[in-house]
Amino acid sequence: MAASASLYYFLTLLLLCAIPFTFSELVKEQPLVLKYHNGPLLKGKITVNLIWYGKFSPTQRSIIVDFINSLSSAVKPKIPSASFWWKTTEKYKSGSSTLVVGKQILLENYPLGKTLKNPHLPALARKFNGVGTVSVILTAKDVAVDGFCMRCGTHGSNRVGRVRGTFIWVGNSETQCPGQCAWPFHQPIYGPQTPPLVAPNGDVGIDGMIITLATLLANTVTNPFNNGYFQGPADAPLEAVSACTGIFGTGSYPGYPGKLLVEKSTGASYNANGVNGRKYLLPAMWDPQTSRCKTLV
Repeated sequence: MAASASLYYFLTLLLLCAIPFTFSELVKEQPLVLKYHNGPLLKGKITVNLIWYGKFSPTQRSIIVDFINSLSSAVKPKIPSASFWWKTTEKYKSGSSTLVVGKQILLENYPLGKTLKNPHLPALARKFNGVGTVSVILTAKDVAVDGFCMRCGTHGSNRVGRVRGTFIWVGNSETQCPGQCAWPFHQPIYGPQTPPLVAPNGDVGIDGMIITLATLLANTVTNPFNNGYFQGPADAPLEAVSACTGIFGTGSYPGYPGKLLVEKSTGASYNANGVNGRKYLLPAMWDPQTSRCKTLV
C-alpha cells in the first residue's frame, strides 16, 4: 500500500511538473512572417500632402502635422521617439523613407457633403497625385464615410495617366465610434472593459487618428501597391502595423495595451516623444529582422 501511495505521489509530481512546460509551449509566441511580394516600396523623400475635409481646429491640425514631422525629424527628440519608431521601416528592403509635409487644403465647407462614398476618397486624393507623394485625407468628426467604424481608415493607390500615386484616409471617430477607433483612449465596444487611458494630446478623437495614421503610413510605404510586404490575401492583408493590432507596450494582451509611460502632470499615457514637446501613443510595428511585433517601451 505504501509503495502504491509513493508511486501515486511520484506520478502526480511528474504530471504537475509537466503541465507548466506544456502550457508554455502552447502559449509560446510564434514568429510572424510578412512575405515580400517583389513589388516597389516607397523609399527616399516622400511628400505627404494633407486634405482636411470638414472642420478641424488649428490645434488639432498642429497635433497631426507635428506627428508627421516627428517621424523624420532631424532634431533628436527624447527617447523613446517617434522617429526611432519610424526607423523600423528602413529594415523593409531598399533603405529609408523620409516623410516631408507638403501642401495642405482645407475643405471646411464639405464640397461633397457630409457622407462620403468609397469613390470619393481616390477622387479627393487626385488633387495631389504624383510620384513620391502620399495624399492623406482626414475627415472631421461629423463626416460619415462608407465602412467607417468597421475600419478606422484605409490606404490605396490610384493612377492619373502614367503617374501612380498613393493615398490614405483617416476619420475622426470621436462622436461615431471611439470605442473601436480611439481605443485605448475610450472604453472598448467589445471585450474586457478596462478603464480608458488619458490621451497624450488631450483629444480622444485626434489621438485616435494618430494611431490610425501611424498604422497606415507604415503600411503604405511597405506595401503601397498591394505587392510589397504582407501576409494573407492581397485584398485583405496583414501589413507592417496592422499585423500587430492592439499592441502598444510590453506585456500587452487583448484589452490591455501593454506597459506604457505616463506623464506625471496630466496622467496621460504615451510611448513616443515628438517635435515641439509632443507625446504620442504609437502601435507596435513588425520587425523584419526578428519577425516579431516591436514596441517602443
